[in-house]
Amino acid sequence: MTAEPSSQSGNFDLGKLLAGRAAERYELHARHLNHQLPRMLHTIGFDKFYERAEGAYFWDAEGNDYLDMLAGFGVMGLGRHHPVVRKALHDVLDASLADLTRFDCQPLPGLLAEQLLTHSPHLDRVFFGNSGTEAVETALKFARYATGKPRVLYCTHAFHGLTTGSLSVNGEDGFRDGFAPLLPDTAVPLGDLDVLERELKKGDVAGLIVEPIQGKGVHESPPGYLRAAQELLHRHKALLIADEVQTGLGRTGDFYAYQHEDGVEPDLVCVAKALSGGYVPVGATLGKDWIFKKVYSSMDRVLVHSASFGANAQAMAAGLAVLSVMENEEIVANARAMGEELKSRLGALVDKYELLSEVRGRGLMIGIEFGRPKSLKLRSRWTMLQAARKGLFAQMVVVPLLQRHRILTQVSGDHLEVIKLIPPLIIGERDVDRFVDAFTDVMDDAHNGGGLMWDFGKTLVKQAVANR
Repeated sequence: MTAEPSSQSGNFDLGKLLAGRAAERYELHARHLNHQLPRMLHTIGFDKFYERAEGAYFWDAEGNDYLDMLAGFGVMGLGRHHPVVRKALHDVLDASLADLTRFDCQPLPGLLAEQLLTHSPHLDRVFFGNSGTEAVETALKFARYATGKPRVLYCTHAFHGLTTGSLSVNGEDGFRDGFAPLLPDTAVPLGDLDVLERELKKGDVAGLIVEPIQGKGVHESPPGYLRAAQELLHRHKALLIADEVQTGLGRTGDFYAYQHEDGVEPDLVCVAKALSGGYVPVGATLGKDWIFKKVYSSMDRVLVHSASFGANAQAMAAGLAVLSVMENEEIVANARAMGEELKSRLGALVDKYELLSEVRGRGLMIGIEFGRPKSLKLRSRWTMLQAARKGLFAQMVVVPLLQRHRILTQVSGDHLEVIKLIPPLIIGERDVDRFVDAFTDVMDDAHNGGGLMWDFGKTLVKQAVANR
């Protein structure tokens, strides 16, 4: 006799729970999770109570809208709660599929792999995991096993994740400190082919993992570098691994960022973030047929690399819906067009503001870098901030963008005077206008040499000194 599910389900009521306890969000986090996060948010005035979200916007309880130029660190490529992705998830839940039996082959993983591979014509197979860092872990394992070599090269200032294998190819000491020993690895400067060749000649390199555009600082690989690196790697029987976790699925104005350079065909490609539709964690490692066949070389090795929640029906449905929306709504073309407009309009401000050094990037992945001003009054204030902690001026810009203009942005990395813009790929001209107008207002304030912005700068200086 088959037991019927209880209609009461223990009388669990999510809406009632949130209505009664949502106001405790910061206290709950401080008590039970990472206690430094609410402390940081309180310090910089980011401790908002967002009540709902849709597309590229949040709303608070008073009905004020906030433009999201962060997209959940790139996860919300289609914005929040896209109706096509929502429907796909409702449909897959209502279908009551026999999911994750582990001993059958459900259709959704094969269908999503098929669709992903249509955008990756030189790749043949896909492994589905649960996150970007897991996609990187898979690529590292596959590269080492397929080549029989232990060492993986990565680029200075790279970010590939925070699990142990991914951390081993992380270019920032602040993330690595205290977690050694890690996997055999060596950092090479992005764009330096001589150093790459020197390391390859040692004969123990399995591959090079590289972000075509680095998330930290938004630095693009130099023209021709990826293709030349690929040729060097293959000459030394090593693999090129493209980390497209943040740059993939249209972010830079092409499906993958490496596609901006002719002739580049990575052996392994890592994707995640936007593939989720903002709902269900998912990661994918795409690779060449011979690599997969070497890893899974016999039936005895069928589970040599697997993931308990990998290829679950909800994640696969979300991914299929995302790819459908990207095609039907021409998301990649929009990212390219809006990115060009945003970058052009911001770049035109460099000559106007002496604190603004450079605007760079591709598509809707844009870095705004600030630098030392020429005028004496501004230079003295800049020097004060730099002496306390590099990166404080960028934080001074981020805060009024949120507090004054209700626009959410992020500093592009620790100790960097760079703001990174990675908005949902669906933004339009109205959103570009809103950001440029707000940024211009904040920069005007900064160059006036007084006011609330510099008062906040003093607060940041005191906080930085206290943390030393």
